[in-house]
Amino acid sequence: MLIFSAITPHTPLLIPSIGKENLKSLEKTQKALERLTDELFLARPETIIVFSSHSGQHHDAFSVNLHDEYTIDFKEFGNLSINQELSPDLELIAQIQRRMRKELIPFTLDSFASLDFGTGVPLYYLSRDLDAKIIPATYSGLDNREHLRFGSALKEVIDASNKRIAVVASGDLSHCLTTQAPLGFHPEGEQYDHAVLEAVKNLSTSALLNLESKIISASGQCLYEQILILFGVLEKKNVRPEILSYEAPFGVGYLVAQFHLNDL
Repeated sequence: MLIFSAITPHTPLLIPSIGKENLKSLEKTQKALERLTDELFLARPETIIVFSSHSGQHHDAFSVNLHDEYTIDFKEFGNLSINQELSPDLELIAQIQRRMRKELIPFTLDSFASLDFGTGVPLYYLSRDLDAKIIPATYSGLDNREHLRFGSALKEVIDASNKRIAVVASGDLSHCLTTQAPLGFHPEGEQYDHAVLEAVKNLSTSALLNLESKIISASGQCLYEQILILFGVLEKKNVRPEILSYEAPFGVGYLVAQFHLNDL
């Protein structure tokens, strides 16, 4: 059963030993993540599924990273002190694979021991003090409708399970909101962030689908397909969306949102 769902950013600057003085500029985001962490702890998840944009991605298939154990590390950012180990939910991964085959949804398995920052940053917060198992997953290069269909099929797997399952969409919004942004300034960045915030506030799948492709591509975002999948998981559920924080101190949009499940 689904007991928790959320959207988180995944900038490594949220890791104190990496962000250092920059963390002060992310105070709203960090506080929102801490609140989300507390909410997840109270929800007592047995499994956390994380959809990220920086894992190994396939153009023609959705994927799950299946390994005997995972390690969160941020060595590429010069941090050698964090070396957190997590375990996979082998049973649920097998159920997901069977369901996707039944639905004829392209699906494959990868195997990487190390979790990149796209998955590692949210789990650095959310897996704290938990003994939950992990399913690191990645979206595909398939069209938007397929991402919704994948989310809907995943919803069926989750609803049929007696495990307490959390689903998290990990990614950042536009990377071009100011002239100091990583991709420079593009007006589509603000348009994209505004549209996504409205879609999340209203849990509006149609608003996401109607967003012009040129705005999506020009915004430099890495959080679109993950939300489509999440909306598929939340389809027909009694949900109350809540935006916990949004800020863009470095020209990149960081969103933290929770979808409260009113039928629990």
